[in-house]
Amino acid sequence: MTRCRRARIATVCQNTQFYPTMEQNRARVLGLLDMALTQKPDLVCLPETFTTVSLSGSAADLVEPVSGPTTDLVAQRAREHHCYIICPIKTEHGGKYWNSAVIIDRQGHILGIYDKAQPVTTSVDYTVMENGLMPGGDPPVFDLDFGRIGIQICFDAGFPESWQRLADQGARLVFWPSAYNGGFPLQVYAYLHHFYVISSVRTDSSRIIDPLGKILVATDQQLNVVSRDINLDFCVCHYDFNYSIPDLIMQKYGDRVAIRSDRDSGHFLIEPLDDSITIAQLQQEFGFESTTQYHNRHRAAYPTLREGGVPDAQNALHGDRPQYAKW
Repeated sequence: MTRCRRARIATVCQNTQFYPTMEQNRARVLGLLDMALTQKPDLVCLPETFTTVSLSGSAADLVEPVSGPTTDLVAQRAREHHCYIICPIKTEHGGKYWNSAVIIDRQGHILGIYDKAQPVTTSVDYTVMENGLMPGGDPPVFDLDFGRIGIQICFDAGFPESWQRLADQGARLVFWPSAYNGGFPLQVYAYLHHFYVISSVRTDSSRIIDPLGKILVATDQQLNVVSRDINLDFCVCHYDFNYSIPDLIMQKYGDRVAIRSDRDSGHFLIEPLDDSITIAQLQQEFGFESTTQYHNRHRAAYPTLREGGVPDAQNALHGDRPQYAKW
């Protein structure tokens, strides 16, 4: 995997402005894309199947090839602005039809495609999904030059196993193109798996949510484009054994490292703002581990304790620091 680094992420909302033709819908969202590109992003995400939102018909009537009319226009912009673009459209490939998110790289090439794993039924007997679209398989991850990402689409929000699969593969940022806002569940997934979640919706509230489950920025009915600089080389930590860590890092590194606290959940997030500083370096220097590591140390001990034994001693980076107090 490529080394994670900082990136500017932009997202848009379609704001329920739909039109009677694919060409008009495409022109509307490409206009929003052009606005997002003024922010000089590293990646822009567009809403779910934005070209066909208002059109009726079978899947065969509404799909496009890849590459095709929409991806060609988006690829031209990706190449000109040297950024990644996630372009969700209905596609035809492999002789079947899909609800897809096409990832276009900085050179305008097709980097990969995620096919929606869980399309929603459009028949009362659950025999037809999204008027003839196929369900995809296990969601893959994609390695971009700033880090590892995953994608989920709309109804995928109802299937926690897909989000877990992305976490298991090391996704640091998950994009969610959708027909609707999504609400609180997106914050839950961000918190549970400690990755960023970025939505791009056909309604009004596209959001950038941090790995503490906090909404950092969102669109609304008046503001249809937002962006945020993030570093995918971050760490979410439990305060246990680590109460002193935020102060110690701040005292030494000042504004070169961002620290966000969520005392209610007992967590804080460390995110270097200086590209010369890495999380691995900070972990060794100050002796802290991620919440995931902390939980896994407990998981390793529980089976032996349940059997009446004494677990193997573990040597965590926190050493003999107090568990619930600062040094």
